[in-house]
Formats: sequence, structure tokens, C-alpha cells
Amino acid sequence: MFRPLFVFIGTRYTRAKRRNHFVSFISLTSMIGLALGVLVMILVLSVMNGFDHEMRTRVLGMVPHATLESATPIDDWRSLGERALENPQVLAVAPFSQMQGLLTHEGTVQKVLINAVDPLEEPKVSIIGDFFQQGSLQALKPGDFGIVIGDKAATKLGVGIGDRITFVAPEVTVTPAGMFPRLKRFTVVGIFHVGAGEIDGFMAMTHVQDLARLQRRQADQVQGIRLKFADLFQAPRTAWELAQSLGDDTYYARDWTRTHGNLYQAIRMEKAMIGLLLLLIVAVAAFNIISTLVMVVTDKKGDIAILRTLGATPRQIMAIFMVQGTVIGVVGTLIGAVLGCLAALNISAGIAALERALGIHFLNADVYFIDYLPSQLLLADVLMVCAAALLLSFLATLYPAWRAARTQPAEALRYE
Repeated sequence: MFRPLFVFIGTRYTRAKRRNHFVSFISLTSMIGLALGVLVMILVLSVMNGFDHEMRTRVLGMVPHATLESATPIDDWRSLGERALENPQVLAVAPFSQMQGLLTHEGTVQKVLINAVDPLEEPKVSIIGDFFQQGSLQALKPGDFGIVIGDKAATKLGVGIGDRITFVAPEVTVTPAGMFPRLKRFTVVGIFHVGAGEIDGFMAMTHVQDLARLQRRQADQVQGIRLKFADLFQAPRTAWELAQSLGDDTYYARDWTRTHGNLYQAIRMEKAMIGLLLLLIVAVAAFNIISTLVMVVTDKKGDIAILRTLGATPRQIMAIFMVQGTVIGVVGTLIGAVLGCLAALNISAGIAALERALGIHFLNADVYFIDYLPSQLLLADVLMVCAAALLLSFLATLYPAWRAARTQPAEALRYE
């Protein structure tokens, strides 16, 4: 197969065993360094993508994209929901009420935010049904005062399905004997595990009619409606527009950016900053090619002079060493990309196995919003990393190749 002269000689220099073994060693370390840089960059970006994906699908699948609320209880949430559904961005609505307080059981206390839901409507706006360990959302029956809690709260309180726990409301009842806190007994009918410490430890659910009775409201009165959007990033503007269109200062909107927006923005910023820092590692590895090629040029001055006397142009000499450096970059990048993809696809299972073997958890759900290491490999990231590594490798060949092209045959052969 026909190959241009500079490609033939450049690839042969890459394969040939040189007299100077140190040059060969530097060339190998440049290739290994570039491969490791690409591997680490793909792996870390995949982990950051995993955190981003879990944040959007799991955590934001549990918390409301947005809510419409009123200063007074809403009597007819269905008509309000039908008006909200007229907006093409709104996919589903469901009623909700909330109340903070404490759960107690045999002397153990756990703070909690009770979300009152309609078991028939809640699956339309939440993914809670996918994470039940015991029981189900449908076990919440009006009048039974059942409650669904996370596994972290259940473990702390030491309760299971069928156990009764006491909810202490943040208000008091005045009686002739004095003031007493308002208490209500609930029966545990479900336990879920989302993997987010904030949700598994501090969130509970009960039937919307039961909480209405506890709040001394009518059974069909709710605090507001929960909205699910087609594009959750449009939630702030769309929710505000809905609140303005539904009534003159009657309703107000809250969206997920107020509760979890800082965390999401932190993940996106960390991905950008870590990607930039890792790119510098790739750049250092790529520019090691400069030192490799400079030494190769010095080692091959005699060969360059002979090629020049045989009619090779400076452009061809320059192309020879550009090919050699590019081959090092391509091989290192391909090895790093393959190993990086394999590592990204198996990092979650590998870390889980290591945690089981060592009996420890690297990610604490009380500190991070999930208790496992997610990973999501994206083709766009792999292509971006490989393109950056190849570009840096190519740029690193320009100076040594230019120096080789300036070699004068008479000067190089003077002492040969």
C-alpha cells in the first residue's frame, strides 16, 4: 500500500529501537502519562455526570418541580389543577399539604417533614413508588392515620411495618390544666429507601385527608398543588407565570431551585472546574512529547542530514517528526479512552464491592445527597477529552519538528 515518505519514516522511527534507550523510555512515559490523563479525565467526568443525573432524576423526582400555594387553604384543588394543566409545560398535578414536627417512639426523637399526599395522584408527579422496601403508597387510607417513612428514620426510631409512632406538632393545645403539645398517633404502613439522606431521614408521607384533620381543616382542603414540568429548568419562570395567571396575588409559586438549586449549581461548577484541572494534567502529559521529540531530533541529526542530501525538503522533514509525535499521542489517547470507558462503566459496581469487602461507606448520605457513587458515561465527554488530548499532542510536535527542519546537512555531518 502506498504511503507518503514522511509517514513511512515517521512511523518507522516510532517502532524502531533507538541506540539511546533513555529516549525510548521518555517516549514510553509520555504515552503512558497521556493515557492516564485521558483515563482519569473520562472517569471523573463520568462520575460528575452520574451525580448530575441522580440529582435530576432521583432527588428532583422526589421533591416538587414547583408548587402553587395560597395563604389560605385551597378548597377545590382539582379545578386549580385543570387550569394549570392548560400550560403545555405542565405534565401532571397533585394535591399536597405539609407540616413539620417530631416523630417519637420509645424515647427516641426524629425531626420530620410530613408531606400529605393523595396516593392515587402522587405517582403522577413523584417516583416514590419505585423505592419502597416495605409496604406501598396505596396503603395510606383516609381515616387510618397511616404514615410512610424513610429507612434511615425507621432505623433511628427502631420501628417497622405496623408499629405505632407519635407525631408531635409544633403547636400547643390550651386546656384548664395548662398548655400541652398536640400529639397524634400514626401507624407505619410503608418504608422507602431513595438513597438520599435528606429524604430517607427527614421526610414522611401520610394521606392528605388525615393531615387536614390534624390541621383542623376540611377533609378536601389542601395547602397547594404540586406541579411536574416537561423541562424542570423552566420551572422558575413557568411557575411564576402560572401564579400570575391564576389569580391576583391569590397564589404564589415555589420551585426546586429554592430548595436544591445551590446543590445542583455546585455540581455543575465542580464538573467544569475539575474538568479544567484534569485537562492541565493531560496537557502536561502531552507536552512531554516535546522533550521526547527534541531528544529524537538530536539523536537523528545524521539521518536528517542524509535525507536532506537525498532531496528531502524541510517541509517533509518537519512532517516526519510531526507524524512520530502524533502517533505517540494517538496511541496514548486511544489506550486512555478505552481504559477510561471501562473504568467509568464499572466504577459504581467496583466501589460497592470494595465497600462490602471493607465494611465501610465512602459516601455518607448525611453529608452527600446520595450514599453511593454514580457514573454516567457520555459519548460527548469521551469525544471532547480525546479531541483535546489529540490537539495538545499535535501542538506539542510543532516546535521539535520545526527544529528538525532547520538542521543543516553540512553542520550535522561535520563530525560523522
